[in-house]
Amino acid sequence: MNSKKKINILDYLKKKSVKRFSLFFAIAFVFLIISKLSNDYKQTIQLKVNLVDFEDEILLENDSITYINAYVEAKGFSLVPLMFNSYKGLVLNAKKDVTVKSNHFLFDVQKHKYLIEDQLGHSYKLLSVLPDTLLILFSKRASKMVPITLKQTINYAVGYDLKGELKFDKDSVKIVGSTSEVDKITHINTENLTLNNVKNNIEKNVNLDISGFENIEIFPKSISVSGEVARFTEGIVEVPVTITNQPKDVTINYFPKTVSVSYYVALESYNAIKASNFKLECDYTDLNANQTYLVPKIVKKPASVKHVNIKQKRIDFIKL
Repeated sequence: MNSKKKINILDYLKKKSVKRFSLFFAIAFVFLIISKLSNDYKQTIQLKVNLVDFEDEILLENDSITYINAYVEAKGFSLVPLMFNSYKGLVLNAKKDVTVKSNHFLFDVQKHKYLIEDQLGHSYKLLSVLPDTLLILFSKRASKMVPITLKQTINYAVGYDLKGELKFDKDSVKIVGSTSEVDKITHINTENLTLNNVKNNIEKNVNLDISGFENIEIFPKSISVSGEVARFTEGIVEVPVTITNQPKDVTINYFPKTVSVSYYVALESYNAIKASNFKLECDYTDLNANQTYLVPKIVKKPASVKHVNIKQKRIDFIKL
């Protein structure tokens, strides 16, 4: 019985020793790794150039060399991420950091070592860079500005309407593509803006539609549309009829001398509308042979009114 207990105790001690040894070994290994990573190392790393803020017409060539080899000194901790990603990024601004030539951007690497150092950060000491200059090839596509045409289906709630006109944050956009495609485009439509029972101000972003064109890019790809919606009411005024271009040797008598004109106006502007704000004319030269009436037309109206309608569609006359 005692021999069995001794054996169990020995097995227990052996297991405890193995565990302790494993723990000490793990701790020693961790300290070794930390010690190694704390040392300084010299290594060449690749910097992948990412060019930004260049013109929309420019198309970067895929076969351009866009890597810079940077020989650096850094702690092992800083170099560990490069075990999982073979390069670091370097952002260059096309308007500030490079020189534009006819078919390529030129980046003076030696001259801009400070820029590379800034983006690498304090963890890296830059020792040298290759190549001395970097060429980024590009081709340039055709471009031009074209006006925007809004496609819309807007139904306002009863008693509401648009005050003034719909406004765009941009009235034209840049299209970019092959010369043959760009030349035949005269305007760009928006996708259809569909709104129903509208009684509040309109604030919408609408995408531009280039589905009918091949290999065309557009900048920007959407516009902002806004409009003030207000309560509207109908008003009616009596407006005098004026005859224009009547020959001096012709005398006529016409009837009626005034006609009723209805209009739609924002409720807040209703009291400001007067008959004198309108002008209605009949052009004598519009007469056809044997025609015994004139056609009245509104030639002046307040900018705030809409949906103007002349109740009397004809002005009868007789020659004296």
